[in-house]
Amino acid sequence: MENSVKSNKPLRCLVVDDEPIAREGMVDLIGNVEFLSVAGTCASAMETVAFLQANPVDLLFLDVNMPYLSGLDLLETLEKPPLTILTTAYSEYALEGFRLQVADYLLKPVTFKRFYQAALKAQQTFREREPAQNAIRENQLPYLYVKQNDGFRKIIWSDILYVESMENYVKIVFADNQLTAHQTMTSIEKMLPKDAFFRIHKSFLVNIRHIDSISGGRIFVGNRELPLSRHRKDELLQSVVYRNLIGK
Repeated sequence: MENSVKSNKPLRCLVVDDEPIAREGMVDLIGNVEFLSVAGTCASAMETVAFLQANPVDLLFLDVNMPYLSGLDLLETLEKPPLTILTTAYSEYALEGFRLQVADYLLKPVTFKRFYQAALKAQQTFREREPAQNAIRENQLPYLYVKQNDGFRKIIWSDILYVESMENYVKIVFADNQLTAHQTMTSIEKMLPKDAFFRIHKSFLVNIRHIDSISGGRIFVGNRELPLSRHRKDELLQSVVYRNLIGK
């Protein structure tokens, strides 16, 4: 019952735009959708980082074109960004937005019809991933369900070698096969146990128990060679979980 009640609560939205009129317009649009609520507004990327650290947010309406640090740059720096809808006046950023696994992309000026379509899409994505996230978080189940075509497939997470991001899909790799799931890297990462999986690169999430060796900026899992981001290497090597596993 508790999970059901939680799912019916409005999505908490943060509006980020350096233009006051644009922020006000987005807040007005959110106010006309019953399953959305405004958690706050921010005028810069730095202000957004501070807000996210202090407040729970389900959905981020993020302007791309901001001074000092753009919306895209901000998403790159956030290790676990909320579900995000990009807003901008320039259509050329659409492809980059899909690479960063955003829920949708709104071109300014935003009509209510287009806004509502994006909001519905975000709500569906949020609802699809929430039950699995709650199950893993509360019950530590040994499996999870990933979306494939019009249904879901059950997989044992301990069998996963690594997950690779492919724009708005992910490739889940096992020892003897692989599958493509219609979910983002962010949603998969939240569903998997934090003490077993490590984000070695913006495009790769690895099951630590399957790491065979680390050499320079590469990680070897079975006969596969994966990139290891420089700023993530030290954190991985200092990880208590990894130190306990290197003698396996």
